[in-house]
Amino acid sequence: MALTVARFLCKHLAFLLLTLLVVSFLVFTLSEFSPGDVARKILGAYATQEQVEILTKQMGLDRPVLVRYVEFLGKIASGDLGNSTRFKVPVKDIIWTRLANTAFLAALAFACIVPLSMLLGIVAGMRESSALDRAILIFSTVVASVPEFALGVFLASVFVVALGWLPGTATLVAGGGWSVASQLVLPVAVIVLFDAGYVVSMIRASMIEVMQRPYIRTAVLKGMSFRRVVVRHALRNAMINPITVILLQINYLISGVVVVETVFAYPGFGRMMLEAALFKDIALVEVGALVAVGVAVMTQILGDLAYMLLDPRIRA
Repeated sequence: MALTVARFLCKHLAFLLLTLLVVSFLVFTLSEFSPGDVARKILGAYATQEQVEILTKQMGLDRPVLVRYVEFLGKIASGDLGNSTRFKVPVKDIIWTRLANTAFLAALAFACIVPLSMLLGIVAGMRESSALDRAILIFSTVVASVPEFALGVFLASVFVVALGWLPGTATLVAGGGWSVASQLVLPVAVIVLFDAGYVVSMIRASMIEVMQRPYIRTAVLKGMSFRRVVVRHALRNAMINPITVILLQINYLISGVVVVETVFAYPGFGRMMLEAALFKDIALVEVGALVAVGVAVMTQILGDLAYMLLDPRIRA
């Protein structure tokens, strides 16, 4: 078992390094052909062409792409992530702070999504076609269908404008009579509602499929209590497929909540990447893309590992 896991991890870590290398080259190359001049963005629209050319040379942007890419890899390997032209600070001083903010928001949302989705999905799957199952299915379908920005605006309209119970922004700076905890309520609520709807549907479908298996019917016919059948036989098998989906939500929670962060002015990783892309902050975009891809591949590895641990057939 230990040897199988070790072989699995070595294989996937090698794949992770290869993926990061390919992505770094693609992002670095594509940034060269994107519209707009970096030096012009920094100096502004009223800078002279001579000033733009001088800054371009100072930044080394007049050298061949491959030369600068190799130099970029060397800097990354040595821990030098470059400087952000958008925030006027070293990239490492901004990206890890923003990533930590998003990770904190993601942890809160994930801690709500998993138990809520499992509870609703399992209950619905145990009683297919019942009134409770239909209610849960309608709820999960509706919340998963509403776009994040619409859900955020709706909740803000109710709890910020109409009732005045919560702040409309989440800047993580206490002020105006609002604590940091109160600022996090709406962003977490939007993420949980939007994401849990999809996960609930997956768990429900998997639970329904397992409950129709012959060994479940046999256990019931032999007199085993329904609760024992669900806990000892159905639950583990029903979670084999959804566990991968649940772990893949980590990737969305880290890199995909840019809309929520923008709506509530949350100083997170997604909003930072949006600003960097609009300002053509090449150094920040490149490092941010590597971080996002690294998170995506790592969650995929964790999902495959969990799948292998839950299903003995995969280990064999």
